Amino acid sequence: MAMDRLLEKIAELQNPTVAGLDPKLSYLPDFLKAESFAKHGKTLEGAADALLAFNKGLIDALYDIVPAIKPQAAYYEMLGWQGVRTLTETIRYAKSKGMYVITDGKRNDIGATMEAYAAAHLGVTDIEGEQAETFGADALTVNGYLGSDGINPLLAVCQARDKGIFVLVKTSNPSSGELQDKVLDSGETIYRIMGDMCENWGKELPGKYGYSGVGAVVGATYPAQLGELRKALPHTFFLVPGYGAQGGGAADVAPGFDENGLGALVNSSRGIMCAWQKEKCAPEDYAGAARREAERMRDEIVSQIGKIKLPE
Repeated sequence: MAMDRLLEKIAELQNPTVAGLDPKLSYLPDFLKAESFAKHGKTLEGAADALLAFNKGLIDALYDIVPAIKPQAAYYEMLGWQGVRTLTETIRYAKSKGMYVITDGKRNDIGATMEAYAAAHLGVTDIEGEQAETFGADALTVNGYLGSDGINPLLAVCQARDKGIFVLVKTSNPSSGELQDKVLDSGETIYRIMGDMCENWGKELPGKYGYSGVGAVVGATYPAQLGELRKALPHTFFLVPGYGAQGGGAADVAPGFDENGLGALVNSSRGIMCAWQKEKCAPEDYAGAARREAERMRDEIVSQIGKIKLPE
């Protein structure tokens, strides 16, 4: 099962983190942009080419210490079909290096439309009897607030193709509480009900290490809720944004982990991608700076949660 593969990779590398590849041109060293613009001009093609070179450099520097990447689809879609091609090639390159890939698309629809999203990002597309894989990620972030009509089509593809999903539950943004923290007549918060739904959906995708193929997105910026949900959702693996640039630290993410040091995957995007700018190192060493930041982040989190081990 897809989440089992992620857990095994985390335990192998002793690293419960994911590198968010959400690149903007301003994050890239000038020499990379100059090389791509020389070939394609300051065009969508040139920008997409530069982003791919940047991503490949990061992946080469990270694949043996970081278990996964998480490209955010919007940063590629803003460059049109050229950017979408870069997203596809980034996913394929990361997987060729043995990395687990979570596409951060936050897709949200029902019926045939959600079936199309599921086929595109996790499954295959049927072309008059011939099947072709499109993006090929291992997991996809989704918005569950349309209810089961928006999740069931994904579960069918996950079962057939050994994939996983992460459902938005308690997100890291400051205004998340405007809806997610509302208390219903039952006395439960909306985010808690969504978490319980993840536990229920996950029964369709059980895993051998106790965590299902239906994960939850729970922000590092709300450590109390993170701890609450960890206790309440024993079979739901967490994707944890909000570390680093958004203010979350190792102590904030620690409540998301279980006694085995499992249960959560902590994301850093700008912290890793822009480490060379923070370090003020040579631009040519941008990938080395990313690796140093990834190692620092790993060590900081592991110091809080201890050795990571798979349950027997």
